[in-house]
Amino acid sequence: MKRVRKRSSRIQSKLIKYIWICVIPLIVLFSIAIIRLYGFYQEYDLLVRNITSANEYNMSFRESMDEMMYRIITGSANWTNAQEKLEGDDPKALIVDATHHFEELRKNSTEENVQSDLDALINLLGILDERVDDILVNVEEGGHYDENMEMLDMNIRTLTSLVQEDIQKYIYDESHNMELLRREVAASLLTTIRIMVLGLIIILIVIYFLSRRLSQRITEPITDLVTMTEKFASGDFTVSYHTDRNDEMKKLAESFNSMVKEIKILVDDIHREQEIAKDAELRLLQEQINPHFLYNTLDAIIWMTEAGENQKAIQIIQELSSFFRISLSKGESIITIKNEREHVKNYLEIQRFRYQDILDYEIDMNEDILEYHIQKLTLQPIVENAIYHGIKNKRGGGKITVEGDFQGDDIIFRVRDNGIGMKEEELTKFRDYISGKIELDNSDKNKSGSGFGMANVEKRIEMMYGPDYGVTVESKYNEGTIVTVLIPKT
Repeated sequence: MKRVRKRSSRIQSKLIKYIWICVIPLIVLFSIAIIRLYGFYQEYDLLVRNITSANEYNMSFRESMDEMMYRIITGSANWTNAQEKLEGDDPKALIVDATHHFEELRKNSTEENVQSDLDALINLLGILDERVDDILVNVEEGGHYDENMEMLDMNIRTLTSLVQEDIQKYIYDESHNMELLRREVAASLLTTIRIMVLGLIIILIVIYFLSRRLSQRITEPITDLVTMTEKFASGDFTVSYHTDRNDEMKKLAESFNSMVKEIKILVDDIHREQEIAKDAELRLLQEQINPHFLYNTLDAIIWMTEAGENQKAIQIIQELSSFFRISLSKGESIITIKNEREHVKNYLEIQRFRYQDILDYEIDMNEDILEYHIQKLTLQPIVENAIYHGIKNKRGGGKITVEGDFQGDDIIFRVRDNGIGMKEEELTKFRDYISGKIELDNSDKNKSGSGFGMANVEKRIEMMYGPDYGVTVESKYNEGTIVTVLIPKT
């Protein structure tokens, strides 16, 4: 019995020895892999946090600064009262906060291109702070309204625009650094796999005389992990590796699953940021409204009031209020066709007050399309173009007709006017301009109308719905113009 126990002990010792010969190299390899992956994770985490924090300023800094300064200049925010001037409207504090934030990013950055971006951004914030001081001094002195508004337009808004551009450049460079880090992770992962496979081969040679069961327990989980890694390397981010073993393989599985999860989150974040950038561009295009319409309408209201036509002034104010209520739409970029129709009607009613001797209109839309949705400011720029470059350029009165109906699985709108129209050469250039193929020079713009609003509409429709939808124009000189808009039913 003693000999049996002694023999069993030797076998056990050998098995333990072989196991340790196998386990120790594996532990070393796994530890190196985990340490490297954790280092990459920290770098990724820092990049993501930097981009996220900078993106918050990218989305809000320019709008907040411009609005604060406008409110201070116009007096809606009390700057001269020491008890109230810092309650909610303090541009100096906003600049200081942004400067401190980007200085911290500068301290933690090691890339020269990112440091250069942040240096330029911090310098711009310093210049912006000086320009803000100039306006605030004028406000505290009193008066200077026109000078302050000019400084707001020429200095503050220009500088905030440049600050936003520098923030976007910083985000772009950090995203580029993230891509370089991703490539480094991929290369490191491949090297780690090769080393682990080589180590596995050596271990299998050393433990060749061990039992098949022990061999299988060592090789099977590693083979499974290699399979998962290959699937992950091929682009499958849904893979995960689980084991019931309570050893280093479990730790490696958790690290692998964590790495897959983190990389998937990072990829999703990049896609989401691309969608946000596209949505931001779309919203920017929607907000490019000609301010002269508002100025002219307010002038007309003043003229009616001075002439004693108070009822007409009240009516045009109501139409203007409804027009801008729909234009703003609580920040929504998509509205119902019913609201778009009301928006066009408000606009035409206001214009008919101004051009009552030469302008008539008719809106004829199928009632069944009204609950479908459309991009805000789709039809109004086309109607505006028809008035200013069709009806006004024709002697005598003119009429605009706005139609809407189904066309198969789509919705079609037509804006007709019996204005001056365009010659064939002008029409060709105009079509090329709104489609983005060419830029019109000043003489061409004066002949056919700038078409900026219509080009804006065409670009927004193509961005949202694709190249199969958009704007087409037909026109005959001295007969009029027909603009067709095609969108899907949504």
